[in-house]
Amino acid sequence: MKELKIEQYKDKILVIISHTEHYLRGSEIVGWGPTIREINFLSDYFSEIIHIATLHHTSAPLSAEGYSNSNIKFVAMAPFGGPKIIDKLKILGSMFKNIKQISGYTKNADFVQLRLPTGIGAYLLPYFAWFARRDFKFWVKYAGNWAQKNPPIGYAFQRWFLKQKFAHCPVTMNGFWDDQSKHCISFENPCLTENQIEVGKKITQTKSFDIPFNLVFIGRLEEAKGVNRILEACKNMDHVRIAKVDFIGDGKDIETYKQLSKELSIPCHFHGGRGNEFVHECLKEAHFLLIPSTASEGFPKVIAEAACYGVIPIASDVGSIAHYITSDYGFIWKLSESLSFNDVFTNALNSPLEILQNKSQKVPEIAELFSFKSYLNKLIVKEVV
Repeated sequence: MKELKIEQYKDKILVIISHTEHYLRGSEIVGWGPTIREINFLSDYFSEIIHIATLHHTSAPLSAEGYSNSNIKFVAMAPFGGPKIIDKLKILGSMFKNIKQISGYTKNADFVQLRLPTGIGAYLLPYFAWFARRDFKFWVKYAGNWAQKNPPIGYAFQRWFLKQKFAHCPVTMNGFWDDQSKHCISFENPCLTENQIEVGKKITQTKSFDIPFNLVFIGRLEEAKGVNRILEACKNMDHVRIAKVDFIGDGKDIETYKQLSKELSIPCHFHGGRGNEFVHECLKEAHFLLIPSTASEGFPKVIAEAACYGVIPIASDVGSIAHYITSDYGFIWKLSESLSFNDVFTNALNSPLEILQNKSQKVPEIAELFSFKSYLNKLIVKEVV
């Protein structure tokens, strides 16, 4: 195994191309928190990081964060994509402008990371595979569901292209899959600092699973993410076993869910989109994380963040979730089987105290896989950079 050399890339330039949404908050550029924190961490190990991504002229959500180091340069692209055919055509309409802009920054790069799947990936993959002058090491980070059934045609093309090795580069991805090619490397996307890991261990040691329990959902408030299933399951559960349910996230149906929650005898708190600090404070006192999703998922980072504090996941087996969350660590709702989420939820909350305590004490093992330190080590050991 290679020795981790902190100084190895201090004179190197990394260019990242993504669809991460950025906004102006006053005069500060802010973007989606998990990606920004990852780039802030990496910036300590490179001379410069250039992040080419979209800039939106709308209000920044509370979950957006700013860059912390002066050696990070944000380069704005116009927003792209959308549900309508005209939105898809606009992606192609801006193709040559975007390629010109991107090529101007990648020509002096030592490493280039393309984050997929995304609308512009449909033409950037062929560009980097066959047309770009590659004096840099190229790396694709595929953050979506590698095994998604019936994905959008653009995503299906990008996954097929990568499987064929046309891009001649390593591909890091969520999960461990049958017939996985050597150039496709299973990789945990980082979200936790060493300090958070240490704090989490102390909190886990003192966390008690005496009823009533605190439950939390973190994500978009929509049917595909399972908010309706959570409310239905809570309606059928003995209310003395649940102290409260915290919903952290935004969505167009939030008012509908607030009204439905009023029919319950369990306190439900809808916090809207919140920053990372608030999320972690909520997780410190939570007992269960609820992810009854049927949407396409890679591996939701919030599972690792919750695991850091001994929070037991009750989650569906979409994406690569079940690759990590076995019966040792939590409760999995298998979509292909006859049991409903309500059945799995009821079983989890009625489990003996000893079983819950054991899962809570063990689940931080998952969190350590998703630390920034572990991420940097894998980048070097697996020769991604």
